[in-house]
Amino acid sequence: MSAGFERTERLIGAESLAQLQQRHVLIAGLGGVGGFAAEAMTRAGVGRLTLIDHDAVSPSNLNRQLAALHSSLHQPKAEVIAARMRDINPAIALTVSTTFVQADNVDTLLPDTVDYVLDCIDSIACKAALVAACQARQIPVISSLGAGGRLDPLALRQGTLARTEGCALARMLRKQLRRLGADLDYPVIYSTETARKGSAHSPIEGDPQGRMRAINGTISYLPALFGFTLAGVVLQTWLHPTTTPRR
Repeated sequence: MSAGFERTERLIGAESLAQLQQRHVLIAGLGGVGGFAAEAMTRAGVGRLTLIDHDAVSPSNLNRQLAALHSSLHQPKAEVIAARMRDINPAIALTVSTTFVQADNVDTLLPDTVDYVLDCIDSIACKAALVAACQARQIPVISSLGAGGRLDPLALRQGTLARTEGCALARMLRKQLRRLGADLDYPVIYSTETARKGSAHSPIEGDPQGRMRAINGTISYLPALFGFTLAGVVLQTWLHPTTTPRR
């Protein structure tokens, strides 16, 4: 047993820790949500991560993103997070991609060995493409919904996309997934808090199709809570296999 995982082993046992070391998790989007999800997975002892994010660290990320430091500005988020994960656990196996996830490449980005996919992407079209591809290949997937424009940490819920309440992003994602013929009854993390309105839509940096998204205000702790909750739900399904998403 590594000294770094001693406290985890005391909680879940040596057998469960060994099982986590055999797991492979893919995290798409390494911003305010995905960076903290990667942190939680690594510190829990998950042995292999695939990290995907096309973006670089910018000054506007400093208020909430794990990768964002003045020393990491303008560096690729995927590489910054990967370096941090190796510093936490030098034995971790990492696959790092700076590719922009979209419908025409998403299938090539999904490894055959992946056990769970965490969707932490901002773009609705890209989220839908990833979820639909996972479902088509019967890969378990969980999505983070809207963390922007919100302050209340107690409004987070685990549920299924089909049954969310008060989340505009969820409504748009349902619409996209219906067009793709995908199942809406899969797990998500969302907030029931009414979001404060963001700015007008702006182009998504790095999107080759020039798609747009709204820019919402954010607070330091809420995206992190989304990321930790995503990781916790997935870890719970492995540590307690009878666990099912709350509805």
